[in-house]
Amino acid sequence: MTVHLPTPDSKLNIGTRGSPLAMAQAYETRRRLMAAFDLPEDAFDIIVIKVTGDAIQDRPLKDIGGKGLFTREIEEDLLAGKIDIAVHSMKDMPTIQPDGLLLDTYLPREDVRDAFISPTLTGIAELAQGATVGSSSLRRKAQLLNRRPDLNVVEFRGNVQTRLKKLADGVAECTFLACAGLNRLNMAEVPATPVAPEDMLPAIAQGAIGIERRADDARMQKMLAAIHHTPTGQRLAAERAFLLRLDGSCETPIAGLAILDGDTLHLRGEVLRPDGSESINGERTGPVSEGAAMGVALAEELLERAGDGFFDWH
Repeated sequence: MTVHLPTPDSKLNIGTRGSPLAMAQAYETRRRLMAAFDLPEDAFDIIVIKVTGDAIQDRPLKDIGGKGLFTREIEEDLLAGKIDIAVHSMKDMPTIQPDGLLLDTYLPREDVRDAFISPTLTGIAELAQGATVGSSSLRRKAQLLNRRPDLNVVEFRGNVQTRLKKLADGVAECTFLACAGLNRLNMAEVPATPVAPEDMLPAIAQGAIGIERRADDARMQKMLAAIHHTPTGQRLAAERAFLLRLDGSCETPIAGLAILDGDTLHLRGEVLRPDGSESINGERTGPVSEGAAMGVALAEELLERAGDGFFDWH
């Protein structure tokens, strides 16, 4: 099939959220497509789309609906043909895409770890009894309270820059960000200490960029295949199957990480009560070709061990 490449007169439109991190991810996608097809930068337009999760900053995510908060408007524009592809942080993505859309392209995964952010401290163990921690992530909140029930966790909405300003203003003594985001924003000056996955299992698909397209767009299928990173796709297949079976959203305390060792995949998963009072975890190891099945099996094990009402809010 002959691929009709974009030109400055017939641009390829890339849809994204408007935060600095989202823009960095769109630029990385553009850069990889430019390199793969020897295209100039002006063959692309980056289209910023306002999403619900960014528009509403004064309420916790769980209060405005957990799924699709950072994707719905972008996907509507993709289906309408206003953009050709959509670039997403994979940890924000619902496990099922709308009819007519496919998510089958992933860029090489960045550092999966969470980063402990504090101007004076270097880790959770250094926090004083009853210290205030800022986080908008229910997963991080549950993991922290499971380990340190004495901590006071307060809501910390906003992009990376907003959260760092809140920290500087003394709203909390520390916060957590994804190492991947800090790396992509070249924010080496931020006082960050990576947290080992053994101490804080990351969000599903943390550190991964996904590129969504229309299912019937043969041109984009061909172009995106040239920049797809297969090992990242294999890891996310296991993690997202685990999440799907748990019916998790970005506002359910679920963590998971798949690691590749040659043709072997090792998957760890964790579910927590929202208040951190209980954590259930497990793992699976097997051939990479069985990653999705392993994700489902691990989820079913944890669901059985958790019992009814485990994720209830009250």
